[in-house]
Amino acid sequence: MKLVIAGAGGRMGRSLIEMALASGDLELAAAVEVPGSPAIGKDAGELVGRPCGVKIASNFGGVAKGDCLIDFTRPEGTLAHLEQCLKKGVRMVIGTTGFSPQQDERIVAAAGEIAIVKAPNMSAGVNVAFRLAETAARALGDAYDVEILEAHHRHKIDAPSGTALKFGDVIARALGRDLARTAVHGRKGEVGERDPKAIGFHAVRGGDIVGEHTVMFIGEGERVEITVRSSSRATYALGAFHNGCGGPRRSSGRAAPDTWQALPGAWGAAR
Repeated sequence: MKLVIAGAGGRMGRSLIEMALASGDLELAAAVEVPGSPAIGKDAGELVGRPCGVKIASNFGGVAKGDCLIDFTRPEGTLAHLEQCLKKGVRMVIGTTGFSPQQDERIVAAAGEIAIVKAPNMSAGVNVAFRLAETAARALGDAYDVEILEAHHRHKIDAPSGTALKFGDVIARALGRDLARTAVHGRKGEVGERDPKAIGFHAVRGGDIVGEHTVMFIGEGERVEITVRSSSRATYALGAFHNGCGGPRRSSGRAAPDTWQALPGAWGAAR
């Protein structure tokens, strides 16, 4: 499998490059960065101490060399990469978060033409936690208040995280609620009594936290917590490689959320 890594100079990009070069089954075909990045022109492997001869580029000329483009960048960049993948017929794995509804619609439409896997979190542990949260919500019902806490490094630009929002979506569906109406983002001042239907979101930003999520089901006399803490971006890279590039083959561009092993939070299909 020949890979193209977008955002090669970033934290996630470097993790993807390192793991691709260490793999015996994957080949780094190209690496892309935004124009003006200091990483452009450098050997992608040198970023992780493993020179490989693949130079980081600011254009998409190398996309056609790959079988799959992996993108953990920003919404605008991901959509630009999507257009190139559509032209070249290259499949895509999207781990970017923070898309607007209109941007998500564009990705869904593109999935009818090329194979796309899109998930707010590629970690196997997080995706197991999605299932656990759904089970807990169905079992505990409206008797328990729901609060979702997430923490990430100081450089993350969107809040709450896509993973936190996915937890909220999973729980809201299990409880028969409209998340757009019941979501509460932080609290300040005299907010009054808590709406029993509310699903609260709270974001922490600081230091080098890779990613932490806690879902709290709070009842009278007890509290149930589901927590996942990621200490390395390698978990996301492994999920992207396994589920996006080495997952089951299907004929359609989009499939049900639970068709991917360990990725119930994803949708897509590899051709």
